Amino acid sequence: MLKLRTCKYLLVIALMWRLPTFAADEDTEKRKAYLQQLIALLSPERTERGHPSPLDNTWLDWQKRTGELPPNFDAMPSLPFLPDPLILKKDGVETPITTRGQWSEKRQWIEKGIQHWITGTFPPPPDNLRARTVDEVVQGPWTMRTVELRFGPKHRAKMTVDLIIPPGHGPFPVFMTQGKGSFTPGSRNWALVAVKRGYVGCVYAGSDSRDDTEADDEDTDPYAVIWPEHDFTNLMRRAWGASRVIDYLYTLPLVDRKRIGITGHSRNGKQSLMAAAFDERITAVIPSSGNTGEGTPWRYTSEKYDNETIRQITSNFPHWFHPRLRFFIGREHKLPVDQNLMLALVAPRGLMLSSSINEQQGNPWGFEQNYQSARRVYQFLHADDNLGLRLRYHGHGTSAEDIEAFVDFFDHVFGRNMHKTDQPPRRFYYDYSFEKWLAMSYEYDTDALHFPAKGIDDLLVAEDGGAITSVKQWELKKTAVQKRIRWGLGESAGKRSDMRRPRVGKNMGRIAIGGQPDGGDYPSGNLYYPTDDKGKRATRPLPVIIYLHEYAYAHGYGRFMREIGVGDSTSVIQGLVQAGYAVYAFDQIGFGSRVEEGTHFYRNHPHWSKMGKMVADTSAAVEMLANRERIDPKRIYAAGYALGATVALYTAAVDERIAGVISVCGFTPMRLDAADKGTEGIRAYSHLHGLIPRLGFFVDEPRRVPFDFHEILASIAPRPLLVVAPTWDRDATFQDVKACVEETRQVYGLYGAASEIRLHAPDDYNRFSYAMQQHVYAWVKKNF
Repeated sequence: MLKLRTCKYLLVIALMWRLPTFAADEDTEKRKAYLQQLIALLSPERTERGHPSPLDNTWLDWQKRTGELPPNFDAMPSLPFLPDPLILKKDGVETPITTRGQWSEKRQWIEKGIQHWITGTFPPPPDNLRARTVDEVVQGPWTMRTVELRFGPKHRAKMTVDLIIPPGHGPFPVFMTQGKGSFTPGSRNWALVAVKRGYVGCVYAGSDSRDDTEADDEDTDPYAVIWPEHDFTNLMRRAWGASRVIDYLYTLPLVDRKRIGITGHSRNGKQSLMAAAFDERITAVIPSSGNTGEGTPWRYTSEKYDNETIRQITSNFPHWFHPRLRFFIGREHKLPVDQNLMLALVAPRGLMLSSSINEQQGNPWGFEQNYQSARRVYQFLHADDNLGLRLRYHGHGTSAEDIEAFVDFFDHVFGRNMHKTDQPPRRFYYDYSFEKWLAMSYEYDTDALHFPAKGIDDLLVAEDGGAITSVKQWELKKTAVQKRIRWGLGESAGKRSDMRRPRVGKNMGRIAIGGQPDGGDYPSGNLYYPTDDKGKRATRPLPVIIYLHEYAYAHGYGRFMREIGVGDSTSVIQGLVQAGYAVYAFDQIGFGSRVEEGTHFYRNHPHWSKMGKMVADTSAAVEMLANRERIDPKRIYAAGYALGATVALYTAAVDERIAGVISVCGFTPMRLDAADKGTEGIRAYSHLHGLIPRLGFFVDEPRRVPFDFHEILASIAPRPLLVVAPTWDRDATFQDVKACVEETRQVYGLYGAASEIRLHAPDDYNRFSYAMQQHVYAWVKKNF
């Protein structure tokens, strides 16, 4: 028996990923070369501490066995924003969807794309379903029934179902979920909440604790062995198994076929969404806290968002998604499909996205972006009332209150009058758009477009057109540049809220400082500092680095995980402290502990900007630190990754008290960031994240932007400046970044400080990798 089971397992591994190959690519050699680059980049020796290598044997064996190559990314369109669900593309022509017939065509395209890139293909429904009641008991008012379903070739596929049937004759709505048997703790508790409210509770064996899709004994086989011609992944196999449960439910008179709801939590939230996307008999679905691969788009699961990335999820759980997905590490913007399209497949049926605002692996901003995109489809199908959004506090787990809210939503969609509400829940924390800002600010009659069109090669050209040949002449121009930067950042005003923050490690102390002492408006954060083995800090004045975090919406700067993640602010803070520096860190407005402070920012300050507020907070931190004992006021630096790098550059450009800057993936020249570059462009600042709304006036004419990053960098001269720009950065064009730095070097040359600006260009994608961190620490010791 052991040998038989082993052979079956090996057969699963050998066959589960087979798919007919697509048409031969004209540029095969380029694809082969890219594959070798990717393998080199993701090799174990370049993997961050504490993480499994993305090149695990599962993926390497699949790649070797199939010979499948990455797509030709050069031939694929770049989609920096979520793919539009209401655009139909035929023969290279994009047409807005205006009819249900067109939407039906788009649905078919989405289904094929998701199966190809994410879930794998799955078999048609079997026509030989057989049900056998294994056990049935009465417990109080309820009937507890366990049923074994058998189907497929020779009935070797199995799915066990536990039903909890309320008193009465029905037909009853159904509450489906996954988990352990009906007599053990687990998802049964979720079902009981619904049973008490008149539902049939249905718990099927499609979870880690009990997974019949992997059943392997004398008369059963794993689904992947039974259907080797299909390459459905572990989560998709469970979702397909849920559909077999619905096959059975449809045979029961006690079941209301028009009212079948499914829900699951975490990885089960992912499979619940997959099930509902591909089985239209599911009337409503609530995917709960599935995050990456569920409610958060792949485009917004990357290192700069400090959440679970494609690299991480496919390394830790290689069986959850198709191996092809791993080709898109660092190339998320090339994915033809995304999770917003999977949500759209559920429309017009009931769908409520549920997660936490501070999920450990989440991105609540990306979650809302996903929702808003899918909502356009629901509105098109006149089913907006069937779409809900529920973001809670208190982390990844759920409470009884959450499950009651799930049943409330099912009641709403099912039209059950006892609990019907007028609207599904939908509270937004990031309810910003450029159009809403315009309505609040009344800045329609701007003369912004009167700025002349420029490039990034004019640093040594004075405002009157003459040549700049001296520091004095440059300082005059810098004053004009800073004025334009301040115009973009807007008028300053506002206040801050208190923040919470994390633990410390060996030879590292922490003290909470900031807030509003003595009437000052200082950012509330934490100062980390080196200590000796006895925990004592140095008495000498320490240099301090203000570390500014990435787009870490859920965590701010202080994410602590079991594993040290790529771009994880905490590991960077620890590294800088170990290098001998004090580090001050705080949450930016709209992030971490300051989410709600950012929600209505523009309602309160329509003529300011969030970036302006971030710059003001950072400058306030400089002032606070400069007046603190045991801090060297002449050695206060700023460093950051992604968003944090951008904030550091802006702040240093207008605040000369900052003695030096480190920018990691912080910019690409705005005037050169045209739509054909395939990047987000200035829309990232004005439309997407709402950081600098006034830049929205230049979306169609970026060369008229009144200031650009070469001027921002030059305004920092002659202070030390390290620019880390990975050559694979999907958000930046490396050659443009390089040209920007070289142009800036001319101004540094005026000061006789050309060596003080440094460009480090690792052959990598947008992340703050362990190797990059080590380079930064070495540079800091030498230059700070």
